[in-house]
Amino acid sequence: MKNINLTKWRYVSSAISIFLMITSLAIIGVKGFNWGLDFTGGVVTEVQLDRKITSSELQPLLNAAYQQEVSVISASEPGRWVLRYGDIKSADTEKSNVDIQQALAPLNSEVQVLNSSVVGPQIGQELAEQGGLALLVAMLCILGYLSYRFEWRLASGALFALIHDVVFVLAFFALTQMEFNLTVLAAVLAILGYSLNDSIIIADRIRELLIAKPKLSIQEINNQAIVATFSRTMVTSGTTLMTVGALWIMGGGPLEGFSIAMFIGILTGTFSSISVGTSLPEFLGLTPEYYKEQVISDTP
Repeated sequence: MKNINLTKWRYVSSAISIFLMITSLAIIGVKGFNWGLDFTGGVVTEVQLDRKITSSELQPLLNAAYQQEVSVISASEPGRWVLRYGDIKSADTEKSNVDIQQALAPLNSEVQVLNSSVVGPQIGQELAEQGGLALLVAMLCILGYLSYRFEWRLASGALFALIHDVVFVLAFFALTQMEFNLTVLAAVLAILGYSLNDSIIIADRIRELLIAKPKLSIQEINNQAIVATFSRTMVTSGTTLMTVGALWIMGGGPLEGFSIAMFIGILTGTFSSISVGTSLPEFLGLTPEYYKEQVISDTP
């Protein structure tokens, strides 16, 4: 098992990852994000209608009434719908209730407004700034930790794997134009921690082998480190994917974005930790010399 040669596979997968990452950045730059009301501001209203009415009947009436694209999401119960639309000048709760009832009057169904809330654009802007700041602080803290824990080449591999995973998730939401809200941002932050865990496990094993077997080539050391940690990585990723999959299926619309982001992040995180996270330090010239000198300096 230890003699399996994964070098060619790692090189090919790393090249594919770099190509897809560049493509993902282009998608993000061209398409942008479909920001949710958490960031842009707007009105969220929950209504109860006849359970026979479908979203295809609601959508045209609401779009015409509000003169904008209204998001119609099925809630937990039949006939219950969550409506999301951009803020309007008279979007206080009472006025929005009247507007919805008037807009849906052609359906000849009783419209019961269960609740309605307004998110102002100023609050949305503050949430966007705080979310971006949280992401930046998390990345800086991770960078500081990796620099302290590992030699800079190993740290760069783990950091690039993190960026790789986040970019893939963001590109998916840009490509599909799924709503990017606070739950998706929370998933991105969770992906950072999960991907970091995988990268550190493999990097730790590489460091141990560099110290224990300094005469081996870096290619052989990387191969042995991957083989030694592969079963643990697969078990951890598999059980986490099962949990996220259950959340995706059972959580409904409100947790759909979070679950999808986590699912993609776990898959790409496992892939990048094995391929990109080990190949980049190798290309940067990682050798056992640094750790050999460190062991000598630590010896009394």
